[in-house]
Amino acid sequence: MGVKRWMLWVPLALFAGLFVVVAIGLFKPADRTIRSAMIGQPVPDFALSAIVPGKPGLDAAALRTGTPHLVNVFASWCLPCIAEAPQLMRLKTMGVPIEGIAVRDKAADLQAFLQRNGDPYDHVGDDKRSAVQVSLGSSGVPESFVVDGEGVIVLQHVGDIRDDDVDAIAAAVRGER
Repeated sequence: MGVKRWMLWVPLALFAGLFVVVAIGLFKPADRTIRSAMIGQPVPDFALSAIVPGKPGLDAAALRTGTPHLVNVFASWCLPCIAEAPQLMRLKTMGVPIEGIAVRDKAADLQAFLQRNGDPYDHVGDDKRSAVQVSLGSSGVPESFVVDGEGVIVLQHVGDIRDDDVDAIAAAVRGER
């Protein structure tokens, strides 16, 4: 008779175990960030025309000049891009060369965005169809890539750059990883 009473608790124990597994999954979800397969690879060849008057467009050759760069994929219609603007300006004041790839944007909208939020970019290329964005392995905006002086992608930062990311990104550009 003792064995039969013990068997009554098995379903409750199984349910409790299942509950614990589900609770852990809810409180610590899996990282669903899509990483670029281009990390460690040379930047693909591209040439983007200028979109901001008085500022040159961007091509792959500009990323192979011996100087590391931060390449920021952004858009004027992107709300997280507004949130990251102060951090990009801070990186610029730290001496980090920043290049911009404007995705599916309009010149007037982009100019207004840069006037409101600051302009940290040395070049801004017009990626009308997101072709360069996709070739970099970027899945959305904002997204940034550290490119070494030979044009090799060494780091990807998915999402907006936050205040606590600035020092690590500046160190990666300086090659201090």
